Amino acid sequence: MKIFIILTLILPTLLAEELRLFAYNIHHGEGMDGKLDLERIAKVIAAEKPDLVALQEVDKVCKRSGGVDQAAELAKILKMEQRFGEFMDYQGGEYGMAVLSRLPIEKTIVHKLPKGSEPRIALEVVVKSPKWPGKFSFISIHNDWMKEPLRVQQIEALQTGLKDRKHPVILAGDFNAKPKSDSLIKLEENGWKMLREGRKNTWSASKPKVEIDFFFAKGLLAFRFQDRVIAERIASDHRPIAVVITANAEKKTKLKSALPLDHGHQ
Repeated sequence: MKIFIILTLILPTLLAEELRLFAYNIHHGEGMDGKLDLERIAKVIAAEKPDLVALQEVDKVCKRSGGVDQAAELAKILKMEQRFGEFMDYQGGEYGMAVLSRLPIEKTIVHKLPKGSEPRIALEVVVKSPKWPGKFSFISIHNDWMKEPLRVQQIEALQTGLKDRKHPVILAGDFNAKPKSDSLIKLEENGWKMLREGRKNTWSASKPKVEIDFFFAKGLLAFRFQDRVIAERIASDHRPIAVVITANAEKKTKLKSALPLDHGHQ
């Protein structure tokens, strides 16, 4: 009887299939103390053991950050695969965003977004998990920091670029917008779910007063999630966010057969 009770309690956990996701605007590795320290950024990421990481404000061999290919360096430290997407040329190198992955990357797509105070893109990787949810897209995004109407246009452009996806999509990063802003409402009106429970301020890192970093998902079936802001005050000017997405144990068999190809979204 005792064994039965124990199994009843732990079986849902054993059956659960997780995705551990992380998003971080790393401010080109410069912390609130003015120090440039990629090792510190790597330690913050490593502590969460993520499967995928969306990074914003990433330098590639720029003078201000010591000529380092930051995405490649972080991937090396963390033993992950990486993809970099350029916003623009900057200080002898490139400035943009990146994705780090423990899952094999099958394809990389750069979505050009309407230009604002700086050029902008969204960086998509298509990956395949050996468990749940199978094939899916993970996208790092960093929208314009000045004008909400432009952020709406950037979201519209991204959704147009994703219109043919027939697998789940997860969107993560720095939206530079508050939860009830027009750009985020635009996502929710088009079937995206914000993976957020309660207010979680993310900027600035030392005394966060606004919430502008988020995860969104579309096309995932029968899941639950736990999200949180990491209480890191120094390594960057943003606090990172993390989410663990788990398949509902009782729907596991159904998910395996249905998720990879059998549902679409616009």
